[in-house]
Amino acid sequence: MTPHTPTTRENPVQLLLLSNSTAPGRGYLEHARDALADVLGGARDLVFVPYALADHDAYTAQVAGALAPLGIRVTGAHTGDPATLVRDAPAIFVGGGNTFRLVDQLHRRGLVESIRAAVDAGAPYIGSSAGTNVATPSLRTTNDMPIVEPPSFSTLGLVPFQINPHYLDPDPSSTHQGETRELRLLQYLEENPGPVLGMREGTWLRRRDDRLVLEGEPSGARFFARGAEPAEVPTGTDLSHLLRA
Repeated sequence: MTPHTPTTRENPVQLLLLSNSTAPGRGYLEHARDALADVLGGARDLVFVPYALADHDAYTAQVAGALAPLGIRVTGAHTGDPATLVRDAPAIFVGGGNTFRLVDQLHRRGLVESIRAAVDAGAPYIGSSAGTNVATPSLRTTNDMPIVEPPSFSTLGLVPFQINPHYLDPDPSSTHQGETRELRLLQYLEENPGPVLGMREGTWLRRRDDRLVLEGEPSGARFFARGAEPAEVPTGTDLSHLLRA
């Protein structure tokens, strides 16, 4: 899939792409509260896309509770016409869960173009886990089981490279004999040009138009590119060059 190109540069692209939504010992989204306040800016209303989980009402209520301390009112995309609600949203949050189920619903409910249109118009986009997966050109670097078959693997293309949220390093003491996350991403690069950013727990990407920075916990990320050894990416690294990948 060709990454989505904004139709106008009058409105800066604002993205917050979280590897995960819950950190150990913290409440839902609590670890990223300052980053959420930053990306939302003056927005006081947000449309939440709950389709990665089955219980849309409960999921939306969880997000509403987490964002209430920031003064944000949350509307579930499932409570009206999803495409219209998202297209007109002051801000959008796509939650985590199963990426295949999420992508299936994004396509079937006309949300791919609606989300792109909202982001083009300047609406901040927040993604967590599966919601971060779908900000890339394809779902191919998700960790999830294909519990449904979406019409397409193509996703939003808000960034022109792949992301693997919840990235786990190989454990030399493990007795597990299956593929490591690193091996799976290297296999992806055998079939696809890449690159891929493996984001460890507690990290996120913050895009402010043409500037992209890895933020969050000091665990950092792992970068994979075809023909190169995987490389460490420390938290705080400016990754703006990946927007021209």
